[in-house]
Amino acid sequence: MSGTLREQLIGTWHLQSYTETAVGDTQASYPLGEDALGTILYAPDGYMAAQLMRPGRKAFAGGDIYQASADEFRDAASAYLSYSGPYHVDEQQGLLSHSVELSLFPNWIGQVQQRIARLDGDTLHLSTYQPMLARGREVIAHLRWKRAVPPARHA
Repeated sequence: MSGTLREQLIGTWHLQSYTETAVGDTQASYPLGEDALGTILYAPDGYMAAQLMRPGRKAFAGGDIYQASADEFRDAASAYLSYSGPYHVDEQQGLLSHSVELSLFPNWIGQVQQRIARLDGDTLHLSTYQPMLARGREVIAHLRWKRAVPPARHA
């Protein structure tokens, strides 16, 4: 596919892997498991949305979306990451900026999350531009996404 990085980003991508490497370390960890699930969307209008989760999260005992025990809410949130907002691309530097308007992690709201972006055919590689704090360590996140195949349309 040819075109600018921004043009090539547009569409839906499915997570292939999500690892973190602590600053000064070489050993990668899998914060949402080796089989983490996720989708990231880049729309032509300049908005994006990302959702990632650990598979196998437990259902709330009561089945109510807003009523659960503190442990149920903690466990569900600690295995899920989501945010959305406008995105901007610096074509020369290969930098992607996500301006966070909504996020499960309230600290990101109003922040700009910068990512180093590299496309290799239908594979998108994103890495955090600067280290982020995760489980008490400064880490660099590395995410590999595969372009989604459009679902079959039903007549």
